[in-house]
Amino acid sequence: MAGGGCCPSMDLFRSEPMHLVQLIIPMESAHRTISYLGNIGLIQFKDLNADKSPFQRTYANQIKRCGEMARKLRFFKEQMNKAGLSPSAKPTSRPDIDLDDLEIKLGELEAELVEINANSEKLQRTYNELMEYKLVLQKAGEFFHSAQSSATAQQRDLEARQVGEGSIDSPLLEQEMFTDQSKQVKLGFISGLVPKEKSMAFERILFRATRGNLYLKQSVIEEPVLDPASGEKVEKNVFVVFYSGEKARSKILKICEAFGANRYPFSEDLSKQRQTIEEVSGKLEELKTTIDAGLVHKDNLLNSIGHQFEQWNLLVRREKSVYHTLNMLSIDVTKKCLVAEGWSPVFASNQIQDALHRAAVDSNSQVGAIFQVLLTRESPPTYFRTNKFTSSFQEIVDAYGVAKYQEANPGVYTIVTFPFLFAVMFGDWGHGICLLLATLYFIIREKKFSSQKLGDIMQMTFGGRYVLLMMALFSIYTGFIYNEFFSVPFNIFGPSAYECRDPSCSNAATVGLIKVRDAYPFGVDPVWHGSRSELPFLNSLKMKMSILLGVAQMNLGIILSYFNAQFFGNHLNTWFQFVPQLIFLNALFGYLSLLIVWKWASGSQADLYHVMIYMFLSPTDDLGENQLFVGQKTLQLVLLLLALISVPWMLLPKPLLMKKQYEERHRGQAYTMLQGADSESYDMEQEHGSHGHEEFVFSEIFVHQLIHTIEFVLGAVSNTASYLRLWALSLAHSELSSVFYDKVLLLAWSFNNVIILIVGIIVFVCATVGVLLVMETLSAFLHALRLHWVEFQNKFYEGDGYKFHPYSFASLGEEED
Repeated sequence: MAGGGCCPSMDLFRSEPMHLVQLIIPMESAHRTISYLGNIGLIQFKDLNADKSPFQRTYANQIKRCGEMARKLRFFKEQMNKAGLSPSAKPTSRPDIDLDDLEIKLGELEAELVEINANSEKLQRTYNELMEYKLVLQKAGEFFHSAQSSATAQQRDLEARQVGEGSIDSPLLEQEMFTDQSKQVKLGFISGLVPKEKSMAFERILFRATRGNLYLKQSVIEEPVLDPASGEKVEKNVFVVFYSGEKARSKILKICEAFGANRYPFSEDLSKQRQTIEEVSGKLEELKTTIDAGLVHKDNLLNSIGHQFEQWNLLVRREKSVYHTLNMLSIDVTKKCLVAEGWSPVFASNQIQDALHRAAVDSNSQVGAIFQVLLTRESPPTYFRTNKFTSSFQEIVDAYGVAKYQEANPGVYTIVTFPFLFAVMFGDWGHGICLLLATLYFIIREKKFSSQKLGDIMQMTFGGRYVLLMMALFSIYTGFIYNEFFSVPFNIFGPSAYECRDPSCSNAATVGLIKVRDAYPFGVDPVWHGSRSELPFLNSLKMKMSILLGVAQMNLGIILSYFNAQFFGNHLNTWFQFVPQLIFLNALFGYLSLLIVWKWASGSQADLYHVMIYMFLSPTDDLGENQLFVGQKTLQLVLLLLALISVPWMLLPKPLLMKKQYEERHRGQAYTMLQGADSESYDMEQEHGSHGHEEFVFSEIFVHQLIHTIEFVLGAVSNTASYLRLWALSLAHSELSSVFYDKVLLLAWSFNNVIILIVGIIVFVCATVGVLLVMETLSAFLHALRLHWVEFQNKFYEGDGYKFHPYSFASLGEEED
């Protein structure tokens, strides 16, 4: 929520002041009151019935009803998805629907839809069975017709040969075949369809079961058919099995059942076959018409549901959340009112009271709700009012830990420091422009993307679009400082300050350079790129710059710890944590930063490594050629002494003074509290979060302070070294970019071949996008994240708070539990 209107201006440095409020709401206006409070979304209710199970609470039946209605709505949505329909994006502007009427309507619609589905399924199954029957009639009819034609032709041929050549030499068997008709065996047959993938196994099992006493004929169906049982398309074969005897028939029927083969009756008579095919075709047409009419009716019903689906879904979700909240309230002994407790921002008091008044008026309640503030020692939740720009930066901080109530929020500084440290590692204004264009695409199409359901990676990228925007802008800025455009330097801000000694030299790598004019006005002079001194110069520049940035940010963290101590009135932290930490860090690394700046300004050749090492090993020795200014040796002795003093300063006084304060505070603990006016407020404080007097264990406090001191002393060294990652990643990014430009693009250009040049450009683009714009972006992002979480925030940020989660209809999830 951005500041504006009724709310004060947004302030991210401290979380919003909160107070614990108590609401006493009459039963007749309770539902409307909670609904109105859900609309404004500025109160976080406490569960006053935590000891009760969900089934023992007052409004368990209403929640069960809402859950059942939500189930019916999910069923409607599934049916719409199957039908390829989608609910209307915007709820129709209709008057409010009563929950009881909606429950009845949803029940009627579900019953109608279930009946339509059952009838449609039954009709579709019958249709699929008739389609299979038709295929069996066609394929088996073709087989019988060809078999009968072949048998008739053979019989005529045999009869003709028997008449023409009938003699004593004729085979006896042939004569018997045509003379003894009583000895011919009558064969039975079974026809149907079997899945193609099972046809070979089906054939083998049949032959084994009947020991080969059958004849099987299969015909492949060109297109898959809908299976009546599953409703899915399956490739099948039409089969006809000829057998002899009832035993063989029973075996074949069992095998057909085991293989899922559908059997259909078939007549040998050709006229009956034709008649059956005509009947089946007629039934298919009737069923097709009926099924189509049913689908049209179902689509019309789903369309009518779709127009009101979002409205119904929103109503059910709201009602369920209202009853969930009502179950968190306790019932007064008179059972005439509900008592609610919750956290709310101080600025929201007027809005909450206004909502209570409107709910009482709209409910025609004779008694209004009572609003009062409770005194408590319980820590309030943390609430920062953010907008779409600042929310993603706040999420970066919250991922480390939610700020304690009203402690200094690093999110304010993260808005600038996070993208800047990223850009120090990613400095290239060509790459920055590419990142900026990609980010602008997300920002321009913001409304479209926010209304769509995106994938995990896409959603994360879109959510951090403004972080990416700042990262891109700062990358362009640092790219101008480094003077790198895809590793290529440009004379953007004027001519170079250096020229070759020899006018005939072709590039800066041949001979030394001389300074002929004023320094390059902004950033690195382009003449350094490609020279023999490029790497030593840039290494020295970026390494020293990393130390300066690191010491500056760590000092900012320590200064913020001072503001925290002052805000919470903790003077021990001011004098025995902030002051010694500031002295220790700056006596060592603040002094190093001073030497770096002094060396840059004076042009001295002093070795700073030697200065810092011998400051500890031989503090009294002369500096010799490493002396930068008069009195440096004395200053180093003073700073070293201050650094040594600051360690026990951090360690010893704070635990001893805390022990003394504890003893003074509880010196009168054994005395009984006087009964009087203050006893009631004392009881209230005890009830609302006062946990009494906690035991003070000096050894634990001392060990904790010892760990904290050691952590800071060692961390001052390791954290400063950790900032050197800025130098390392910046160098790696620059070198990778240079390699891709020199060894891919320029190499392809040198061949003077169009095909090789095109291939080189494609490889260069892919390498730049894949490695530098994706992997390097992610790498620099993670390193900047670590610098903020570990090196910066551990100087002052406790992060042991908990977020403010107000009851709000705007934050209702799309899926129900």
